[in-house]
Amino acid sequence: MSRRLHLTFNCEGSTLAGTLDTAPLTTGLLLVSGGNELRSGAFRGQARLAQTIAKRGFPVFRYDRRGVGDSEGENLGFTQSEPDIRAAIEAFRAIAPQVKRIVAYGNCDAASALMLAGGAGCDALVLSNPWTIEDEDDDTPPPQAIRARYLQKLGDPSEVARLLRGGVNLRKLAGGLIRAARPAPAASDLAGRMRKGLETFDGPVSILLASADRTAQVFDGIWDKDDVRVARCEGASHAFVEPRAREWLDTKIVDMLRG
Repeated sequence: MSRRLHLTFNCEGSTLAGTLDTAPLTTGLLLVSGGNELRSGAFRGQARLAQTIAKRGFPVFRYDRRGVGDSEGENLGFTQSEPDIRAAIEAFRAIAPQVKRIVAYGNCDAASALMLAGGAGCDALVLSNPWTIEDEDDDTPPPQAIRARYLQKLGDPSEVARLLRGGVNLRKLAGGLIRAARPAPAASDLAGRMRKGLETFDGPVSILLASADRTAQVFDGIWDKDDVRVARCEGASHAFVEPRAREWLDTKIVDMLRG
């Protein structure tokens, strides 16, 4: 039976807070939080995920990086969080000494942090909706997302009928078509550094994209279309909160844990 243990550990002189969901297997899951999110996750999503995975027999460790939640120190942001990830791995191995293999999971800029750090010493990576956006003030969907949306609408008989009845704002439609015709944006410098970091990692990698999420859409628009490591969950939002999407995510993580 899994237990939930709370602990502290050191990272470059700061005391960090961590939580372990115990389990007997020798492969463990490290949950890296995105943004300034607490280790419990949005709406306790990471706590739920930890409990779910631990019930499958895999121990799960999650933590607050420096300057976030219950952890001391200065919050240096995800681009400089490699020391926090490595300290968490060390703490995980110390409190669960049977663990020989560690799979890390990160969503959004937590996925980006793992890529920048070349895996930070983990054995396998599950990266969802990696953050590559450097101009955070631009909330316009990328052209490829607009094109996908219009193709979806054209495949819906009710939407076609609405267009024929004049129930569509033609000016808005024209503006959308113009945006859809634009080329995909150039890869950001951040994306380039993430790509280089991931190239140094020689373990298995799974890149999971929620098709309804703008962060995932932007990443998808600049990433290699032939990358067989990429899987897409249709209709899923950023945090995979939909029941079908949550089950899909859980399955992908367990598949990687089983190796």
